[in-house]
Amino acid sequence: MLNYRQLHYFWVVAKTGSIVRACEQLNLTPQTISGQISLLEHTYGIALFQRVGRQLELTEAGRKALPYAEHMFQTGNELEAMLRAQPDEQQILFRVGVADVVPKSIVYRLIAPTMELSEPLRITCREDKLERLLADLAIQRLDLVISDSPMPTHLDIKGYSQKLGECGISFFATQALADRYPGAFPQCLQGAPLLIPGAETVVRSRLQRWFSEQHIQPKIIGEFDDSALMQAFGQSGSGIFIAPSVIADEVVGQYGVALIGQTDAVTESFYAISVERKVKHPGIVAITEGARRELFTALP
Repeated sequence: MLNYRQLHYFWVVAKTGSIVRACEQLNLTPQTISGQISLLEHTYGIALFQRVGRQLELTEAGRKALPYAEHMFQTGNELEAMLRAQPDEQQILFRVGVADVVPKSIVYRLIAPTMELSEPLRITCREDKLERLLADLAIQRLDLVISDSPMPTHLDIKGYSQKLGECGISFFATQALADRYPGAFPQCLQGAPLLIPGAETVVRSRLQRWFSEQHIQPKIIGEFDDSALMQAFGQSGSGIFIAPSVIADEVVGQYGVALIGQTDAVTESFYAISVERKVKHPGIVAITEGARRELFTALP
């Protein structure tokens, strides 16, 4: 049976980076910590750490074990906080997974209504690839996944998708870059340097199809799975970039860029995926109702 004390010592050493710092945090001697970790390694016949010069580094087995230990002790801390809380102070845990292709501004505006609930929520957000998030949703490590696509049909995971809304896309650039490509939109995009979403995004194929229909060939100079990184490159003047039209004003204000044009012929959609067909969690209800009432008001 797994010795949780030994695993805890491993976790603290891995997080602090050395046995000395782990000793300071745990108020134990180096011999105690290193001895207990050695027993854990001996039990399973693996090495969790290796010496590289004077540094202590995780082995491949250690790197694989660390996320499991991280999750276990994070959950333990949450359980302890819940047990210590007074009845009127207890919070409902709301664990949200966010597909890394969803713009951060959209995520914030979707989750914001949960902050106004009369019931106290404690929100944890984790960003990752969609399939990994859905795997955690299936084993109830997450309550909700926010994505730019519904539940994939090829995955053997029970889940239900609710469409939160959809909107067109807008094109942005620094004023200096926009001045180099004058003319009517979208013809001004011909030959212009363009930053586009990565191949894993749904909007990518729609955007390319639209370019073909408009007989426009921009010069693609960058592809990004992370929309925030794409916008940072766009802010520097590296190229023209896109964002959902529903946050166009926010993008202009935050990044100090110019709006070149908008189209509703290319749309982005956003979904809430949960394991419940009939949603009961107050956080999920707040997100779905808030999205339809305030963010995507044009969606029937």
